[in-house]
Amino acid sequence: MANTFGTDILIQAPDPKKAAAFYVDHLGFEITGEEPQMISLHGPHINLFIERGPALGPVLEVTVDSVEGARARLVNNGCEVIKDEPEFPRCYIKDPFGLIYNLTI
Repeated sequence: MANTFGTDILIQAPDPKKAAAFYVDHLGFEITGEEPQMISLHGPHINLFIERGPALGPVLEVTVDSVEGARARLVNNGCEVIKDEPEFPRCYIKDPFGLIYNLTI
């Protein structure tokens, strides 16, 4: 299993513009992209994406060979599917310790 962590971190917020303003005003980030449902803040080491939606906490991107295979393996080992988007394909998983992953290929 050669999964890798990406440089992308996703958070969800009911008001992405308000959340982005916080990171710009108080932490020195710069907005590098804006779409109706997502704001991007790219940096030299991480990329922060703020998506419209209920707050889940930080979501780490994990690149896998098979989203379906990783999803099944993790669910069989105590993880919970938070959001499944097979058309993308990606899947948000919460592990037994509270960390949320975005599984993607």
